[in-house]
Amino acid sequence: MANLTFEIEKDFQFEAAHYFGHADANDLFKKIHGHSFAGTVRIEGDAQEEKGWIRDLWKIEQIIKDVVAPLDHSLLNEVEGLEQPALEQIAKWIFERLEPRLPGLSCVEVRRPSCGERARVRRS
Repeated sequence: MANLTFEIEKDFQFEAAHYFGHADANDLFKKIHGHSFAGTVRIEGDAQEEKGWIRDLWKIEQIIKDVVAPLDHSLLNEVEGLEQPALEQIAKWIFERLEPRLPGLSCVEVRRPSCGERARVRRS
């Protein structure tokens, strides 16, 4: 049998506001405005022989909730490390906090579904 690598994903959501203060930001986005954010965390690895899974999805959900909690119903610009809260930076912020707690973390995607926008950060 060929070598197989498994991938599992867990979705998350949060509500938050932000604004962009840089000079070339569209005037609309210079004002504080909010979004419903959604995201996906991907973990890759081999299944644990005795359990058949990479990691327990319920435990992954709890770790994600802990990491995302400071973002929920917040002004992202006031969250340390998110002074410029573009989608890419939000994905990176989440990735950096999940990586030490989730071995095999390979990708974090953050979306603004109402805008049809998404950004991903992954390990190179």
